Amino acid sequence: MSETVLLVDDSLTVRMDLLEAFEAAGFRCLACASVAEARATLARERVDAVVLDVILPDGDGIELLKEIRGTPNAAGAPVLMLSTEAEVKDRIRGLQTGADEYVGKPYDTAHVVSRARELLRKRRLSPEEQGTILVIDDSVSFREALRVALEALDYRVLLAGSGEEGLRLAADRRPDAILVDGVLPGIDGATVIRCVRLDMALRSTPCVLLTGTEGQGSELHALDAGADAFVRKDEDVDVILARLTAVLRATAPRAGDDATASLLGPKKILAIDDSSTYLHGLADALRTEGYDVVLSHSGEEALEMLAVQPVDCILLDLIMPGMGGRETCRRIKGAPVVRNIPLIMLTALEDRDAMIDGLSTGADDFISKSSEMEVLKARIRAQIRRKQFEDENRHIREELLHKELEATEARAAKDIAEARTVLIRELERKNQELEAFSYSVSHDLRAPLRAVLGFSRALLEDCGDQLDATGKKYIAQVQTAAQRMNQLIDDMLQLSRVGRMDLSRGDVDISELARAVAAELRQGQPDRIVGFHVDQGLVAHADRGLIRIVLENLLGNAWKFTAKVGPAVVELRAERREGGIVFLLRDNGAGFDMSYAERLFAPFQRLHTEAEFPGTGIGLATVHRIIERHGGRVWAEGQRDHGATIYFTLPATGSEGPC
Repeated sequence: MSETVLLVDDSLTVRMDLLEAFEAAGFRCLACASVAEARATLARERVDAVVLDVILPDGDGIELLKEIRGTPNAAGAPVLMLSTEAEVKDRIRGLQTGADEYVGKPYDTAHVVSRARELLRKRRLSPEEQGTILVIDDSVSFREALRVALEALDYRVLLAGSGEEGLRLAADRRPDAILVDGVLPGIDGATVIRCVRLDMALRSTPCVLLTGTEGQGSELHALDAGADAFVRKDEDVDVILARLTAVLRATAPRAGDDATASLLGPKKILAIDDSSTYLHGLADALRTEGYDVVLSHSGEEALEMLAVQPVDCILLDLIMPGMGGRETCRRIKGAPVVRNIPLIMLTALEDRDAMIDGLSTGADDFISKSSEMEVLKARIRAQIRRKQFEDENRHIREELLHKELEATEARAAKDIAEARTVLIRELERKNQELEAFSYSVSHDLRAPLRAVLGFSRALLEDCGDQLDATGKKYIAQVQTAAQRMNQLIDDMLQLSRVGRMDLSRGDVDISELARAVAAELRQGQPDRIVGFHVDQGLVAHADRGLIRIVLENLLGNAWKFTAKVGPAVVELRAERREGGIVFLLRDNGAGFDMSYAERLFAPFQRLHTEAEFPGTGIGLATVHRIIERHGGRVWAEGQRDHGATIYFTLPATGSEGPC
């Protein structure tokens, strides 16, 4: 009987996409669009696994996860959560609450199905899973003949038409034996067996090579490839089955396979960079290679993520605000649980000192952002492969050491400790290289954007009398969209600049700056009446230019989000709290739902539609970066339709440190 998967996602497209993929893989699917539908389904149906979206129209997916864990009809069911990669806090919260896996959108359906199947496989080692045979042959008739014969003996059968497809199935399903034809399209049967023997998770899988020729040369070829046996294809099917049975009987039971990840299976990459543009570009490039990419925008987020999410490789930006790449690397390499994860340092700096500095913190490799993406992909593959082989060597060495300890119980504890120290030194040797890799954004977009604006304006001026109202409306929409894109580029560049520019600190009169910004807002819209109340004597030790950018964004947001209330009131003041002075800017505008407070300061995160309130979603991210660069903190409180308050701290007058 096929296993049942509950799919909970409010997007019809996502539900249909997953439904098709899971059903094609042989699962029975139950699709729900809301928390209420999922509850009703769980009340009447038993499920074996759950794929759950975080954000649902009538509730929080993570809260639903807590209910699922206590539901009898989902007892023991693995839960795989789906949500946008931008929501790092959601991923951490979901895994801490009890999710077995978390896949970020955009996702690969084959990967989602593969992860669900792997989670189910780890949850149960049933008798039927102990009798799975993979048949790799490009002849449909021969495959079907073997399938029928094997199923008659109560084996489960997996079929593949090529060596490449067979290796993917082997990594995903971990069969108990493999029957592979010697002649295949693409890689041949002998190469398939060699790949299996090189994979730590699969190397003990019995392999029978099927050959169309006879003689001693064929047998030597099969055994040289690593086959446990070979059989001629023109033999009776009963002979093939008898040889397979003998191979299975002679093979020792495989122990510990569930703890070993296949080198051929999907790998999880943690990418850490404060640039969302670079981060998402990197993720898109890696996902085309089949990697599951976890995104983190800071060192602090990355450490929280690693506490709940195991990964196979880490890509870490060297220069970041807050906890930089060096300190993040030191923390990771200082933690026993994660210190052996391969870590590749990325940086835009291309000098020798930057490389030495990066490697000295414990990074396994160092690569400049100016090199080709294929170079980075090759480095990732090499590091994962190195880690896989090191783990295997460690496993072998530990087994040998254990046997030695049993045989020499009289050996002194000091000698044992020294021997272990020598397992560790050999395994910790690393080979690093230096290549160049770079990524540039935004500047090249301006030239075509100027062309769009210029030619649309020229078309309206020179040919306007030949256009009807609809034509003019279309041109106006083109100009509006181009101007919005231009604003987005400006905001992105500003966000990038504030993270790089040097700070020129001095005593800044925040009260005076705030009043100047408020006056500019009034000049821009003189017909609006907004009450600005700014406390006297608000002073901090900071960079005047950057603090003006902070106030322009915060006061601009308050001006914008109070547009639909009257009378509008905005106030800027300071409070003395434990730990120092806290500045706060409060308005009585649209406000926001506090459950989304963590998203406010992430780039491109907007809680209102463009039709409600225009914007790019960069302003508060810029504020966050500037305040952090000054050593301060920024956070928000609000209530929907009842206004919002932004709090921030800055160094006191004459101080260089945080408040």
